[in-house]
Amino acid sequence: MSSCLPTVVDILRIDPELESQRIASSIRETLAGKLKRRGIVLGISGGVDSSVVAALCVQAVGKDRVVGLLMPEADSSGDSVALGRQLAESLRIQSILEDITPALEGAGCYRRRDEAIRRVVPEYGRGYKSKIILPNLLEEAGYPIFSIVVQSPAGDTKKVRLSLDAYLGVVAATNFKQRVRKMFEYYHADRLNFAVAGTPNRLEYELGFFVKNGDGAADLKPIAHLYKSQVYQLAAVLGVPGEIQRRLPTTDTYSMEQSQEEFYFNMPLAKMDACLYGKDHGVSPEELAPVVGFSPDQVARAYSTIESKRKAARYLHLSSVLVSEVV
Repeated sequence: MSSCLPTVVDILRIDPELESQRIASSIRETLAGKLKRRGIVLGISGGVDSSVVAALCVQAVGKDRVVGLLMPEADSSGDSVALGRQLAESLRIQSILEDITPALEGAGCYRRRDEAIRRVVPEYGRGYKSKIILPNLLEEAGYPIFSIVVQSPAGDTKKVRLSLDAYLGVVAATNFKQRVRKMFEYYHADRLNFAVAGTPNRLEYELGFFVKNGDGAADLKPIAHLYKSQVYQLAAVLGVPGEIQRRLPTTDTYSMEQSQEEFYFNMPLAKMDACLYGKDHGVSPEELAPVVGFSPDQVARAYSTIESKRKAARYLHLSSVLVSEVV
């Protein structure tokens, strides 16, 4: 691909009506043919990805065979449940509220997380809030190192670089959240003889922005081939509520407000979309730079980050390894 690329919008434009029909047909065939299940369960978080998947499932099998789970916990934004309910009402699907806080407390999720944070912020305790972030890829060269931002009960904030053991401890503890949610999804799927739909888009699926055996587990993943920009195109034609379409993509995992960009992708998602597309299609940094408004060095840095994340994602995509093939 060596010709001038006009805009990010142009290179990622699809026919959303045709694509939604194609995906709905695939969902229908997969459910009846491969999975042999009656309907679909999925978690709805008030985000655009889960909203689009829910709408596609309704298009595929009808509103009476789709169940949306609202699964807040102590650190969740109140907007998540409110917007999830708004989506369920707009699609006229059944929604079920499962507060996962007690399960997380029983597993020691919050205690283990706080213990890990205290390795670098000794005073961290009751009433504190936190999030972990990466440096902006466009502003800082070199290997990205996670830092933690903490906010005291008095409202004072500070940022501290995470040691490896502290980082791993925080992530291991917070991963309980995605795994407990998946446990509830499969509980309801089992009792209804339904399948579980996953909601990752291509950025998340290809670059490993999911928890193994957590939100990475599903029977079908209808939008894993779509760039984030394309998911928004589907949202518009599927009638996803405007408030959800306008909402900033968040992790909804940490107690401080946190975007997906600062936690994992290091840059605005539309720009990462274009960089992933460029990397996938052999576009040179010099060609892509004017399209995304970066310097060639910044695009090269983005390409390097993409390759690094892909390597890390290989473990996440692996199924269980057997000594000998079992047929």
